[in-house]
Amino acid sequence: MEQALQALHKATLIVSGRGELGEVLQQIVDVARDLLGAEYAALGVPNDKNLLDEFIHSGITAENAALMEHLPKGLGLLGAIIKERKTIRIGSIATDGRSVGFPANHPAMSSFLGVPVVGEGQTLGNLYLCNKLADGQVVAEGFSAADEELAEMFAAHAAVAIQNARLDEEIQRLAVLDERTRIGMDLHDGVIQSIYAVGLLLENTRFSLEDGPPEAQELVDKSIEGLNDTIRDIRNFILDLRPVRYDGDLRAGIMRLAQEFEANSMVNIEVNLTGERLQNLPPKIGRTIFLTVQNSLANVARHAKASHTTVDLTREPKRFKLVIQDDGVGFNPDQRHRTVGHGLNNMQVRAERLGGQIQVTSAVGDGTRIELTLPI
Repeated sequence: MEQALQALHKATLIVSGRGELGEVLQQIVDVARDLLGAEYAALGVPNDKNLLDEFIHSGITAENAALMEHLPKGLGLLGAIIKERKTIRIGSIATDGRSVGFPANHPAMSSFLGVPVVGEGQTLGNLYLCNKLADGQVVAEGFSAADEELAEMFAAHAAVAIQNARLDEEIQRLAVLDERTRIGMDLHDGVIQSIYAVGLLLENTRFSLEDGPPEAQELVDKSIEGLNDTIRDIRNFILDLRPVRYDGDLRAGIMRLAQEFEANSMVNIEVNLTGERLQNLPPKIGRTIFLTVQNSLANVARHAKASHTTVDLTREPKRFKLVIQDDGVGFNPDQRHRTVGHGLNNMQVRAERLGGQIQVTSAVGDGTRIELTLPI
């Protein structure tokens, strides 16, 4: 037991280090697999409907995971831990009445140890361990009572690590948001008002030059146009400083984005959200759609010089389809890295992570169309 406690101490030191939440969750899974001598380990994060929003795994390669029909959703034995909030240890998954089997291409698993990760009365996740190993071979009798005790102690430390990571993220988010809001207010109340005042002065100058040379009139008109462009750019910058955050309600989030976009860019926008069940989506799907809309509208505001933009989102039986189109100046897709930076590449990466794709269609003088498809 002393050796086990020393291993637990080392494991605790690893997961207690500060880091982003995603990194901490993966560390917990990797360390738990080593600590308990399991072939496979995972951490499931349940939602308010007792299904898994996130499933972080260890021991399964990314290639093998991609072959699986789907990751576990929180049914069967996993669902029992979520509902009962207590440890489950069994020698054979196949013979347990609560088991619902495995999805296609799932690796073979026999013994099972599942432990809830609870902090301050709240379930932060559930730790799952499968296939007890000894000398690299699966042990027929599975996990022991000592393994169960060790897993429960580790889960208590993991809960603290998760809470700390969440607290760090929230502190950073609030600090950034406060600073962005302050800068945005300073720009709006100070710089924009000063530029606007100069514009009014030039307007008056134009009237006094009615009988003057045409070149002077043209110079003043160009100056006023330049100031208006500057005000528009600053408003778009403020929009970036105070982004709308995704809170789980995709329909409401997109509508807030559209309102902010129209108010700051002065570009007319039409939003069409068809199909039911746009609320309570899996977080990764909802967030990917939301960020694609957000990034696309930011590109329209910065580069398109458009007068009209449409956002169409449809939930079809097996996929989501998002189309964002503008009537702006367009661009040469072969040179898009010079025009829109990393925005489209980031959209592509997010889509591919969920098995989807981004298609960009544009031509100089003919607007831009961005189409995102994501499998359900």
